Amino acid sequence: MRAFRISSLPACLLLLAATVAAQGEAKSEAQKWNISEADLAAIKQTATDYCESWYEGSTEKIERAVHPDLAKRIVRADPQSKNGRLDHMGAMRLFQGVRSGYGKNTPKEKQLKEVIVLDVFGNTASVKAVMSDWIDYMHIAKINGRWVIVNVLWEMKPQPPQQ
Repeated sequence: MRAFRISSLPACLLLLAATVAAQGEAKSEAQKWNISEADLAAIKQTATDYCESWYEGSTEKIERAVHPDLAKRIVRADPQSKNGRLDHMGAMRLFQGVRSGYGKNTPKEKQLKEVIVLDVFGNTASVKAVMSDWIDYMHIAKINGRWVIVNVLWEMKPQPPQQ
C-alpha cells in the first residue's frame, strides 16, 4: 500500500498543475487582450445576436448587433470566366434578409452559431462566426460604449454533391 502512495504523488502533482494551468487559461482570455470580462462578453454577445437573428428572423437582434454603416462583402467567381467580383451588402439589405425569415427554414439541429474571438485591441475586435451555410469574419467596434459589427467578409461553405 505504501508503494501506491509514493507512486501516486507525482500523478497528483501533475493533475494539480494541469488544473491550475487550466484555471489560469480560463480567466486569461480577457486579460490577454487587456480588456474587461464585460467587454469580452459583449463582443461575444454581439456576434451571437448576429447569428441568432438569422435563424430566428429577429430584427431586434440584428439591429442591436450591426452598425447602420455596415459593410458586408463576399468574393464571388463568375462561373464562365472564373473572374472574381466583390458583392456588397449594407445594413438595410441585411435587415431585410433577416426580416424575410429565410433563416427560420434551417432545421434546429443544423443551426450552427459558433463564435470565436480571434483578436481584440482597444476598441476593435476580430471575430469568426461559423454558421450552417457560411463563415463570417467580423470586425466589431466599441462605439459610444456599445460593441457593434462594422465590417463582415464572408464565404459560402461548399455544398455537398447532389445525389
